[in-house]
Amino acid sequence: MNYSNLAELNAILNLCAFILLIIGFYQIRKGNPLKHKRMMLSALVASALFLLSYSVYHKNVGSVPYPHYDWTRTLYYTILIPHIFLAAVMSPFIIIVAWFGIKGKYGQHKRIARLVLPVWLFVSLSGIAVYIMLYQI
Repeated sequence: MNYSNLAELNAILNLCAFILLIIGFYQIRKGNPLKHKRMMLSALVASALFLLSYSVYHKNVGSVPYPHYDWTRTLYYTILIPHIFLAAVMSPFIIIVAWFGIKGKYGQHKRIARLVLPVWLFVSLSGIAVYIMLYQI
């Protein structure tokens, strides 16, 4: 198996999660809680698949250093560092907000989701940016 292809899959899964989160947010704003739930759970699955693929990739490929030594290096680390930190911190909160939603504790779900959603969106989008900067530039 060519594990290097997993980097692209990881970016695609991040993109899927991002799109599903936006659609899910739009659906709850439109008053469609069932569609919202489906989109958000799908985003959770996409993110979980990303985490699995990411783990397999890095177990087999290891760390990939940023190859450029120009102004983009600073930009890369400016995106990468908060991406890594927020991804690690957010994981339990994503599970908690999903749990509250599934259990019908909508007040708690909404209160936490207001904080979790923007960060989850940032983590997904910044993951795509990291992929592009590391593998496409």
